[in-house]
Formats: sequence, C-alpha cells, structure tokens
Amino acid sequence: MTEKPDYLPEYLARLSDDAAAPFLTEGLLSGKENVPSIELHKSTDPLPERERWRLESIRDLVDDALFEFRDETPSRADAWLAPRLHATLRLTRAEAADRALWNYLAFAVAPDYVVWRHISRPREGRPSVNSDFFRGSYHKQAFARLWWAAELFRDGPDYEPVVTACGLQDMLNQTLRYGSLIDHRPMSQALVRLLKNGTVPGGREMNALTKAANAAAVTVAFDVLAPDVPRDAEAVQNWIDAAERTGPVPRRHLFDGPPEEKVPESSVRFLTDYFADLFTDVPVRGRDTVEEPEED
Repeated sequence: MTEKPDYLPEYLARLSDDAAAPFLTEGLLSGKENVPSIELHKSTDPLPERERWRLESIRDLVDDALFEFRDETPSRADAWLAPRLHATLRLTRAEAADRALWNYLAFAVAPDYVVWRHISRPREGRPSVNSDFFRGSYHKQAFARLWWAAELFRDGPDYEPVVTACGLQDMLNQTLRYGSLIDHRPMSQALVRLLKNGTVPGGREMNALTKAANAAAVTVAFDVLAPDVPRDAEAVQNWIDAAERTGPVPRRHLFDGPPEEKVPESSVRFLTDYFADLFTDVPVRGRDTVEEPEED
C-alpha cells in the first residue's frame, strides 16, 4: 500500500494540475507505488513561510486520523476529519478555491491517506483510486471536499452540523455538487436538520430531496423567504490570522470555528417545514408506494 512520503518540507506549497499529471500513475492509483517526493517538489510553487502554512500540522492530523480509524470503515473518518481540517488549515474561500493547494496535499503530504480512504475493493478486478480524489474538483478531491463540507455546513462557529452531514456519504457526496444551493446557510442547516430528525432517513432520500430543492430554487426565492444574516468577513479573517498563535485542534471533542453569527432560527425552521412538505411528494427510488385496490 502507498506509504507516507519520505520527504516532507517545513511549509506547504502549490502543485498545478499540469505538474501533478506525471505523478498520477497507475501504480499510485492501485496503491502499489509511492510518490517520488524529492522529484515532485521540483515542480511545486512555494507558499509564504507563515505559521498557518506549516506542513507538520496537517500531516499530524492525517496521522491521527489513520490511527483513530485504522480498524474501521475508512469513510467513517470523514466526519471526524472535516471540521479538524477546516480549523487546522485556515483559509479564505479564495485560497480554498485553488486546486493547486489541494493537489499538493494529496500528492506531497498525504497520498497514503488518499489511497487508504478512497481505494475501491471490487469483487472482481484490481483495487484502484479514482483519479479525481487526487486531482479533481472541490466536491470530489479528497481534502477539498472535506474542507468545503465544513465551510458550507458549519453553523457559524458550530461544527456539529458538519459532523452530521459528513456522517452520511450520500449527503456529503451529492449535496456538495449543488454548491450554490447549500451556500445559502439556512438551506444547508435545514437539510442537516431533516437528516438529524429522521424526516429524511438516508442517502437515497437525501439525494432525491436535494435534486428537488435545486429544481425549486429556480422559481422560489429562498434567500427572500428564509433570509440569512450578512457574512462577517472581518471575523473570519481574524480567525484565520489567529492561526499564527493557535495550537493543534482538539482530537477528542469538537471546538469552535470562525466566530460568525449563527443562522437565524426562524429561517431554518421555515425551510425545514418547507422541505419536509416537499419531500412527501418527491419520488425516491425504492420507496414504498401505495398499492391500488384489487378489482372485484
């Protein structure tokens, strides 16, 4: 199985898609080869030597995840890692939109984690990792998907909704595709609440509801019916800057994230009720249907 890189510099860097391409080999995707770390670093672009860009804090977090979930299904690590990655790697949204940063984490910092977490184990054929988990879009790439899930599902400083959302793979995988939809914070919190209270019991149902909600957003002004408070860019920036004097995030309990105001409860309640009603008419593959009475 792919191993931890044998060369880890002090600070993170960037690795463009083109620079990453030669290292995206069949051997790596099958978990049989390691990334040639020293050669790879010849193709990277350095980041400023600041505390929040220290590589060690990210690698330590990955090592702890690998140890914590070593005897469990790898997907269970998502709910644990997402808020901790977000709070350890404190980024602006513009920085988080940089694919080269996520490429670097996947190839240079933790390729062993990407393989461990995402390698498929088919009954027939060889195990392999989808290349998108190394070098893909924000909703697919192994680390970007977790960071953005934490960013879009947190309720101000509260990471608990992130844990709920990332605890269901269909919720994490499908709703992130509708980034513009769940970037409306009352929407994301309503979806989490419907999952948590059992109204939407599983992944298949959440997939169907999310598609219906996305279709409804074309004609329904959710931002007017369920308004949010303005985002606090200054509070987020202060939180990012505080990384220079903040130690490792707790491993055993949740903690506060960026000190933004929480989503208005009235807006979350409105959308929770709205989507609960919408869900009653949403077609779900495999959901029981009412049988027609037999003719006499």
